[in-house]
Amino acid sequence: MTALNPDHYSIDAVVNEDTVIFPDITPFQHALADIKDGFAQWRIWLMLAYQDIKLRYRRSVLGPFWLTLSMAITVYTMGFLYGKIFHQDLESYYPFLVAGMLSWSLISTIVMELTEGFLGADVYIKQIKLPYSVYIHRLVSRNMIIFFHNIFVIVPILIIYHTHAKVNLNTLLIIPGLLFIYLNGISFGVILAMIGARYRDVLQIVKSLVQVIFFVTPVMWGPQFLHGRAQFIIDWNPFYAFIELIRAPLLGTVPTLNNMIMVACVTTLGVTLSLWMFIRYRARIVYWL
Repeated sequence: MTALNPDHYSIDAVVNEDTVIFPDITPFQHALADIKDGFAQWRIWLMLAYQDIKLRYRRSVLGPFWLTLSMAITVYTMGFLYGKIFHQDLESYYPFLVAGMLSWSLISTIVMELTEGFLGADVYIKQIKLPYSVYIHRLVSRNMIIFFHNIFVIVPILIIYHTHAKVNLNTLLIIPGLLFIYLNGISFGVILAMIGARYRDVLQIVKSLVQVIFFVTPVMWGPQFLHGRAQFIIDWNPFYAFIELIRAPLLGTVPTLNNMIMVACVTTLGVTLSLWMFIRYRARIVYWL
C-alpha cells in the first residue's frame, strides 16, 4: 500500500494492511491546535505583515514613514482646529488629542480590517496549509507595526507640552495595554473575520458603526464635557476603556479602575465567544470564501 506523505496531513494516521485509520480528533482539538500553531508560526505572520506595509509604499521616497507624516499632519491640524472650537487650552488639549488619535487609529483600523481577515487571505487559504489564526495575527501585528511608526508623532508634543504630558514610570503601562489590545484583536478578529467571510455586507456595516463610535467616544473631546445621565456614554463604552490603556500611559497617568474592569470583562467575553465560534465553525471557513 502507498505510504501517506506526513507533510500533507495534520493528523497522524495508523496504517494497517487493509485500512487507514485516523484518530478521532474533535473540533475542539482542531481549534486549539490551530491557535497554538498560529502563535508558534510568528515568523510567518510577522513576515506577511511587514510585506504588506512594504508593498503599500514601494518605490516611494519615505516608504513606511509616510504613515508617520500623514498621522502628524492630521493630528497637529486637528489639535489646533478643535482646540479653538472647544475653547480648550492647547497645552493640555494637544497631548490629549494626539494620544487619543494614536490609540483610536490603532483600534479602529484593527476592527475594520479584521472583517476581511479571511477574505483578504483567500488565495493563501485555498493553496497553502496554514493555521487560520495566522491570518488574524498578520492583520493585528501589521497595525501594531504601523502604531510604532506613528508613535513618533507624540514626541514633539511631549517635549513642547511637558508640563501636561510627562514621561515617567506610568508610561511603561503602555506595554500591558498593547498586549490587551493584541489579545482582543485576535479574539474579536476571529469573530469578525468569520462573520465577514460568511456575510459580505458586514464590512460596510462595521465601517459605518466605527464612524459613529468615533463621535460618541472621548477622542476629540474630553470626558468632562458629559454630565449626569449622559455619563453612561463613557462608563459603558468599551472603546474608551481600550483607548485609555494607551492614552493614559502616554500622558504619564494610570488608567482608571473602571477602565481596567471594562477591559477585563470585554477580554473575557471576547476569548469565550471566539473560542466557541472557532470550534463550531472553523471547518466551514474555506467554503465561505
